[in-house]
Amino acid sequence: MTTISRPRPTATVRPRTSRQPATSPSEWSLASVGEWLRSPVAPYYLVLASAGILTALGLVMVLSASGPRSFVDSGSSYTVFLEQVAFAGVGIVLALVGSRVPVRWWKRMAFPAILLALGLQAAVFTGLGVEFQGNRNWISIAGFSLQPSEFGKLALVVFGAAVLANRRKVIHRIVPATAPFVFPFGLVLVGLVLQGHDLGTAMIMVAIVVGMLWAAGLPAKWFVGVGAVAAGGVAFLAAGSANRMQRIQVWLGDICDSPHAANGGCFQKVHAEYALADGGWWGLGLGASREKWGLLPEPHNDFILAIIGEELGLPGTMAVLLLFAVLAYACFRIVSQSDDPFIRLATAGVMIWLLGQALLNIGSVIGMLPIIGVPLPLVSSGGSALIAALIGVGLLLALARSVPGAAERLKARPSALRRTLAVVPTRRAAGRGSRR
Repeated sequence: MTTISRPRPTATVRPRTSRQPATSPSEWSLASVGEWLRSPVAPYYLVLASAGILTALGLVMVLSASGPRSFVDSGSSYTVFLEQVAFAGVGIVLALVGSRVPVRWWKRMAFPAILLALGLQAAVFTGLGVEFQGNRNWISIAGFSLQPSEFGKLALVVFGAAVLANRRKVIHRIVPATAPFVFPFGLVLVGLVLQGHDLGTAMIMVAIVVGMLWAAGLPAKWFVGVGAVAAGGVAFLAAGSANRMQRIQVWLGDICDSPHAANGGCFQKVHAEYALADGGWWGLGLGASREKWGLLPEPHNDFILAIIGEELGLPGTMAVLLLFAVLAYACFRIVSQSDDPFIRLATAGVMIWLLGQALLNIGSVIGMLPIIGVPLPLVSSGGSALIAALIGVGLLLALARSVPGAAERLKARPSALRRTLAVVPTRRAAGRGSRR
């Protein structure tokens, strides 16, 4: 009997291609992250995430840094923190509202905003004005203090973007390009702030004006003269104040190396360095700061970064720098992806405002700059500064939504979520299917 064997199937050999798909999880993750960063919605979420984390970190550190001083002043360690939470709540609500305001309405609010800013800043010199530590830049209304210059920065950004966006054809001519942004509104607002002896805030405003003129395309030759005038003005104002000259001497000189360095103008500088040195690489732990116990002045305000370094160490301070870098990158993406001149200029203005103020504050704390007295945006204690900065974040979110393709992608996400949930079987339906 003959047995006939069935032929075995031959394996199909597929030719190898030169490009094989990435199978490594790390390669897939890097590719997906890179693809997401190139999407039009990336700037929106980067602004939202970086600003949100900075605000949350600020609340935690204000609670830690303000406890001892708050207990001495009010009998409760939570007074300053609860006030900051209330300010953050108001600012977040206004930021959410601002993020939904169409860009055309931001343009329409430009002129009323600058007029309101000028009126509030002028009110500082009336009976409503309040002086604090030599600066007269607050007004008191119904028991609440307000610093108009913080909202003046926002008004300057919106007004400058609206004016410069309409002057693209004459941007090469200094007088038509800068009027009325610089002459008269910008100069009057900065002058009122200087009249209140707040040089740090005035420097931020000047940086906003100069930076927006640069972003608008004003020829570089004009910035040589502007820089010389600005430097001369700062030098003149510094020379006319004994307190400012002492801060510059502390920064440039070696008087803080003496055994009595902790006295006089060196007190803040030396104790900020003590805080950072005590923190070392990994910090003393959240709440374990020593300098906040009556040693370092303004631990929850201008010098909150020193407390972050003391309690959270180098990872904490580097996290703050990284978050501001992410915010800067998001602003750059909005500027580079948008074709609307108002969006580009307003984004540049907010970026210069928040990042410039952060650089001044960080430079003062670590000793790279004289102590200027400006808060760390979104982190330091202070109602007016926090609310104004969060409104600025709301403006950034509104501008990010206007990037080509972003609004459509953001609207499509809830619809995609609903479609996904629609095909997921409920527990009851799944149970009936199993019984069958």
